[in-house]
Amino acid sequence: MDPKNCAPFDERLYLDERLPRYTSYPTAPHFAAEVDGGQYGRWLGELAPGTKGSLYLHIPFCRAMCWYCGCHTSVALRDPPIADYLALLRREIENVADHLCAPLDIRHIHFGGGTPTILAPEDFVALVALLRRRFAVHPEAEIAVEIDPRHLSAPMIQALREAGVNRASLGVQSFDPLVQQAINRIQSVEQTQAVMAGLREAGIGAVNLDLIYGLPLQTTQSCIETVERCLEMAPQRFSIFGYAHVPSFKKHQNRIATADLPDGAARHEQAQAMAQRLVEAGYVRIGLDHFARPDDEMAQALGSGRLRRNFQGYTTDGCEALLGFGASAIGRLPQGYVQNEVVIGRYGERVRQGALPTAKGYRLSADDRLRADLIERLMCDLFVDIDAVCARHCADPQTLAPSLARLERLSQDGVVQFDGVRLLLPERARLMVRKVASAFDAHIAQPARVYSRAV
Repeated sequence: MDPKNCAPFDERLYLDERLPRYTSYPTAPHFAAEVDGGQYGRWLGELAPGTKGSLYLHIPFCRAMCWYCGCHTSVALRDPPIADYLALLRREIENVADHLCAPLDIRHIHFGGGTPTILAPEDFVALVALLRRRFAVHPEAEIAVEIDPRHLSAPMIQALREAGVNRASLGVQSFDPLVQQAINRIQSVEQTQAVMAGLREAGIGAVNLDLIYGLPLQTTQSCIETVERCLEMAPQRFSIFGYAHVPSFKKHQNRIATADLPDGAARHEQAQAMAQRLVEAGYVRIGLDHFARPDDEMAQALGSGRLRRNFQGYTTDGCEALLGFGASAIGRLPQGYVQNEVVIGRYGERVRQGALPTAKGYRLSADDRLRADLIERLMCDLFVDIDAVCARHCADPQTLAPSLARLERLSQDGVVQFDGVRLLLPERARLMVRKVASAFDAHIAQPARVYSRAV
């Protein structure tokens, strides 16, 4: 199939559509209370010895609220609430580990938030030590942490080094002063440069920078200028996300004036301009929103068909089980998905009772696994051989008839190339990948307000 041989299409038809990000399938709005802590405990006990696993730890605290934020986090101006939460987190880790018949072979650990580095340096080191005691953490495991450069001390950098952290993701979003004021996040280029230098001096050379387009008062020119300043710092990877404005779910987003937000066409222009500049600078474009140096493991995974997608976005993590710890954390096991209580108080109550704090989840069916595989390959590779994926799942392609019909319509519109078996998204339609992936989604009949814009 020739990616250049596609009919023209009117992308304006899709710019304002709201769709899932497909970091999982089915997506989190379909999780239900039928999967509880008891079910999660049984699933943990069924994991075979030697199972390769990953760990995600959620630290739901920040020193100040960024008004664009869509994460489960709250402002902590004092340290005691953080210390109380850490005690709960440690207890949950012990409880989960006790349910396993043998320690998991851990290849990836990710600290997300909130701001994980809000923990006291000695507490962070002790937390990683606990993980090493209760799980079989591989000597070359990737240990990654999300960092707010405005609040990272020299002692914390040394703690990251001592704990074995080898990858860091720094939030930048935008260096435009007007945008920073509009989102309540004032962060200078110099602050960011100093943190990157400190991390590299500590031996943490794999640094990613996270940017956002579609923010209030943001322009294409200011997006390009932010990229230029970031390129001077030579990060290993970039991620560029579209701002998701859902004030009905995140009340603090009401502080952002809707009139200040760029429309769908402007968002598309911003995303494409940032991507073009990164590609010109030698970064490999990966999936929907990631970029990596050619020698980076993620770029190599893309080239060999090993790229994966999970709740942290694109990843090289191919492990069979992802265990989530902390309030709101989501895990994935071969049997299905689980999510912890979102509200910290309810999470703490469950942990103190000695229970697994699972609030809801989803048991995967054979059809779910088939569609998840199709969506993941499309999101990662912009191409999928439907017959080959069906063969892996011992499934009849005709069970996908409604999806195939939707793909045929997208082909007629010029969005994709589709011959009834092979599906290819051309480069110029890359940002439409969530729209194309939704053709495989059997659960898509969900109120659009729960999703972010497709572009």
